[in-house]
Amino acid sequence: MKLRRILLVEDNEKDLELTLSALEQYHLANAVEVARDGAEALHVLATKFADEPPAVVLLDLKLPKVDGLEVLKRIRSEPSTRHLPVAVLTSSREETDLVRSYQLGVNAFVVKPVDFQQFIATVRDLGFFWAVLNEPPPRPPQPAV
Repeated sequence: MKLRRILLVEDNEKDLELTLSALEQYHLANAVEVARDGAEALHVLATKFADEPPAVVLLDLKLPKVDGLEVLKRIRSEPSTRHLPVAVLTSSREETDLVRSYQLGVNAFVVKPVDFQQFIATVRDLGFFWAVLNEPPPRPPQPAV
């Protein structure tokens, strides 16, 4: 089984530590790249993941600089990232966030559980599905330079 990289976009330090701990504890990725705001997430996708996209982007919605919905919109607007799996992992229970996320093409919308053990189990399940079980679409051909 080849473990793939994950892009985690999270600005909350506590949630970041818990998510990284759960992914590491269950050995669900060979590398987790962290972006702490939406602008950094877009930059990381364009640079560090330019040659090999991540298995999944775990995306918080309430982010500084560029919010998660705008990040999702930009991911879906670029041919190179259009089919990239994106799972929203957020504390938002707002129906408008849920509806807008799906309108923009999110693959999954998960509300972060408040309970520690449930949070760890949720991250474990997300990581296992997206980084291990899911077969990503083939990468689109890159234009000749």
